[in-house]
Amino acid sequence: MAATPPHPTPTDLHTRWSSTVTAARGTDRDEPSPDPYAEDLLARWSEPHRRYHTTEHLRAVLDHVDVLEEHADDPALVRLAAWFHDAVYLPERSTNEERSARLAERALRELGVGESGTAEVARLVRLTVTHDPASGDANGEVLCDADLAILASPPETYAAYTAAVREEYGFVPDDAFREGRAAVLRQLLALPALFRTPYGREHWEERARRNLTTELDLLTN
Repeated sequence: MAATPPHPTPTDLHTRWSSTVTAARGTDRDEPSPDPYAEDLLARWSEPHRRYHTTEHLRAVLDHVDVLEEHADDPALVRLAAWFHDAVYLPERSTNEERSARLAERALRELGVGESGTAEVARLVRLTVTHDPASGDANGEVLCDADLAILASPPETYAAYTAAVREEYGFVPDDAFREGRAAVLRQLLALPALFRTPYGREHWEERARRNLTTELDLLTN
């Protein structure tokens, strides 16, 4: 079944972006306005080649950060990292996270977030290469758990997710895709824990491992 094309972006994401920037700046000042940056980011998340990494994925990650925010040291910076973590996304490239982190560095300096906050957001974006935060990295644990929460979806939702990922990699032949996807699944399953926050471990770990194992069996048998 073909994945649903990206949906038009509702205004709630603009509101969430503005409030997050304000919280990260620690001030109510109006300048520079965050609005043009929201437009640029949402245009990126709405690119026509995206099938999973769309504004719906962005919203889902932000929603999961909301669930996990009590475990973060700085929820506003984690939310900014969610906005930028797939801002640059070309399936055929391996530099998406690095390019997204550099985009965050440029934009957040211009927005007045500050050097330490900007550096932390960029670090978190780069962390999504491995989804393997160090012990005690509270912000990293929340972002990675929020990004991987799709793995703990009900079977029908998980199937739609895998179909959307396959569409994004439609240029890859079936055999090569199965091999590459299986390698990714094995890497995830080899992690001591997929989820690092107490909430993620309790509510998402078991179901995510079931989904991953089932998908790997389907790919390899």
